Amino acid sequence: MLKKPVCRTQDILDLIPDGASLLVGGFLGVGAPTRIIDALIKGGRKNLTVITNDTARPDVGVGRLIKAKCVRKLYASHIGTNIETQKQMLSGELDVELVPQGTLVERIRAHGYGLGGVLTKTGLGTMVAEGKRVIEILGEDWLLDTPLGADFALVHTKLADAAGNLNYEFTADNFNGVMAMAGKVVIADADEILPIGGMSPDEVNTPGVIVDYLFRGDV
Repeated sequence: MLKKPVCRTQDILDLIPDGASLLVGGFLGVGAPTRIIDALIKGGRKNLTVITNDTARPDVGVGRLIKAKCVRKLYASHIGTNIETQKQMLSGELDVELVPQGTLVERIRAHGYGLGGVLTKTGLGTMVAEGKRVIEILGEDWLLDTPLGADFALVHTKLADAAGNLNYEFTADNFNGVMAMAGKVVIADADEILPIGGMSPDEVNTPGVIVDYLFRGDV
């Protein structure tokens, strides 16, 4: 089993250009890949497209990317805890597409699993349905939402092994696991990296075959 490359800050900047699309894990900052976010801010990345559950707060998680004005397009289910996101959206600096939370995670899952879309009743008859197809099945209307993936999936893991197997802690599993399936390149911000064989198979939430790089910052 091959070991995964372990990145430093400059490696992240070499991998992720301006204008890249990113799936970023975390739920109100819990499970966010904070050291990768630090690297992107340090490198002055611009015009990023970010797909994430929420933008936390201005100084927490993805909110720091928003505050640093690294992001041009945002897909999220909630921005209400981040006044900076609201300001940039209202000023036109930031293009925001709000997606119902269940629909958001299912769109990401659909991309990762190679599905053609998601059929849901959430948003029917509201502005969420504008521009989308409505499909009738057995006499009932369903809204078709398309898959959602990105150039990179940036996830945080409490524990990894050198082969890239990942273990998420508590609510960090909410979005990180599904996002890891939907990025062309997967980079895991790991608190601890064990030797191969150091993790029990029962501890593995995301298998190493999906992961391309591990990151622990400049340590």
